[in-house]
Amino acid sequence: MNMMLSVVTPVPDAALPVEAFKDHLRLGTGFASSGSEDALLLGFLRAAMAAVEGRTGKALLLRTYQWTLTAWRDATRQALPVAPVAVVSELRLTDSAGSEEVVAAETYRLVRDTHRPLLEALGIALPMVPLGGEARVTFDAGFAADWTNLPADLAQAVFMLAAHYYEHRQSSGFGEPDMPYDVAKLIEPWRTVRILGGGRP
Repeated sequence: MNMMLSVVTPVPDAALPVEAFKDHLRLGTGFASSGSEDALLLGFLRAAMAAVEGRTGKALLLRTYQWTLTAWRDATRQALPVAPVAVVSELRLTDSAGSEEVVAAETYRLVRDTHRPLLEALGIALPMVPLGGEARVTFDAGFAADWTNLPADLAQAVFMLAAHYYEHRQSSGFGEPDMPYDVAKLIEPWRTVRILGGGRP
């Protein structure tokens, strides 16, 4: 089974808490800025947010995704690749010749879950994915549209990791896969254990 996840609506710069991050840096490092480093700080925030999202399987700020796959793991339900999911806006099937069909929303539902949301059939099974074709699921995922409404521990983890990147910006440590211990402890309760084998999601 082949799968590909893409972001349709990236998080805009305005949604990222640059001023609050500056305050965080001032408390921890004596940071001072006239605004000339805003682009740099945005980059660190985005890198830290991506790292936390990658480790947890959670989308922090709300955005629209498209997920394409060539088969369901289970005929009756399919785990979605990101959590939490607010709404599934479309399920579209494409055959090997490129013909497309939008599946009626009345034939499936979203089962909301903080860790493992599901696309579930309301009938006998989810619609069969055409041989040589694909299914494309469009959905919105994220804890909130605004940073202030994120879970406090995840928001703090992003700030701590972004500050770590800032403090080590001149070294090769920036961007390394290993996270500081305090950050890892904060995000540990949010991590999703992925089951890669078997028929059930």
